[in-house]
Amino acid sequence: MKTYFKSLHGRFVLFVLIAIAGITFASKASAQDAVPETATAVADSAPVTLAELAATVADNALSLDTVWMLLAAMLVFFMQPGFALVEAGFTRTKNTANILMKNLLDFMLGSLLFFFIGFGLMFGAEGAGFIGIPNFFCVDGLNPTDLPVEGFLVFQTVFCATAATIVSGAMAERTKFHMYLVYTVLISVFIYPISGHWTWGGGWLMNGEEGGFMMSTFGATFHDFAGSTIVHSVGGWIALMGALVVGPRIGKYDRDGKSKAIPGHNLTIASLGVFILWFGWFGFNPGSQLAASGEENRVAISHVFLTTNLAACAGGFLSLVTAWAKYKKPSLSLTLNGVLAGLVGITAGCDAVSPVGAIIVGAVCGVLMVLSVEFIDRVLKIDDPVGASSVHGVCGFAGTVLTGLLATDGGLFYGGGFGLTLAQLTGAVTIGAWALLMGFVIFKVLDKFLGGIRVSQRVEEEGLDIYEHGETAYN
Repeated sequence: MKTYFKSLHGRFVLFVLIAIAGITFASKASAQDAVPETATAVADSAPVTLAELAATVADNALSLDTVWMLLAAMLVFFMQPGFALVEAGFTRTKNTANILMKNLLDFMLGSLLFFFIGFGLMFGAEGAGFIGIPNFFCVDGLNPTDLPVEGFLVFQTVFCATAATIVSGAMAERTKFHMYLVYTVLISVFIYPISGHWTWGGGWLMNGEEGGFMMSTFGATFHDFAGSTIVHSVGGWIALMGALVVGPRIGKYDRDGKSKAIPGHNLTIASLGVFILWFGWFGFNPGSQLAASGEENRVAISHVFLTTNLAACAGGFLSLVTAWAKYKKPSLSLTLNGVLAGLVGITAGCDAVSPVGAIIVGAVCGVLMVLSVEFIDRVLKIDDPVGASSVHGVCGFAGTVLTGLLATDGGLFYGGGFGLTLAQLTGAVTIGAWALLMGFVIFKVLDKFLGGIRVSQRVEEEGLDIYEHGETAYN
């Protein structure tokens, strides 16, 4: 062994062993010296109090709720291209660019105007008990939630844009573009914010204080969780008035008044639009919970997801069956609108009805939509190319009233008496009358005193794309 370590190889091995031993010893010494320092540091640090821990948890929960609200706002914004595709698919090729432009302008102009004045009218402090007091170009002091006011403004903006864009389909293919922009201004800063103040803004329809009108009269307040009436029927009833004032498209009715079908140019993109709207509705309804943290919220949004989807499926299927029975063919266009009818109908009570109740709401709205489309077209002689009045106006009204019957807490069919049902009927009728009246007045004034809202016969026959925009969607 001594001979080995005298050799060159042995000396190298011995050097390596000594080096390893030295490193090991130094590491142990360093660790021993570090233990007291670490212990001292821990001992010197102040313990985390229960209040601080609770504040951290609450802050994280608020952050989660904010992200959920903004994610929902993104989904609702994605409904805008859905509406554009549905309306474009249900109308003719020569007017596609006009349809797309109107849906684009609805959101751009509506966002600016709702920020400027509409948000304040809706959520500002009450003036004479009718509207809020706006802070022009300022959102300070207008937040009814614990969430950041900027995020809440964005969330409400996409709802306002939804109400505005509903009208474009009903008045498609014969309305002057600049006159449509005037309407968009008025709904964004006046019509929608005022009825929204009565409800989501803390106004008289949802005032639950003892001695308030609704509680004194019905013992219940108006319930519209995500906007069957506040958003959809407002847009639907104004759309009906717009279609009435602007008149039917050329060739829609013959000399005897018999309705003639004017098919849309592309049911493929209309179908894609409905799927996009269906997807976006999972932000529209569950997002209205405005929170995702905690057991109560996660159960609530999961329930709303389920009821929303079941109503859509029931609405689509029952509209298919109804159309098949009436017209001997399973109509794709009516089935697509049936899905939307179910979604619109469940939006008011998606949080309040059971899954079976959601199926009933969707089924009723699916059947009602088919009957309403025929009634408005053939009896009232109002030309609504996409059925917006039926889908959003009629089914928004029906879904709101059905909530009063089927709500598991206070609904008539669950032993709650007539209070909630009458409250729902009062809210739906009041807001519907407001939208119908304001829509009729606005469109009549535009038509009679500001140069008319309808394009000339030549423009209508050759298409709005070239004459209104100087370009076509398809080349």
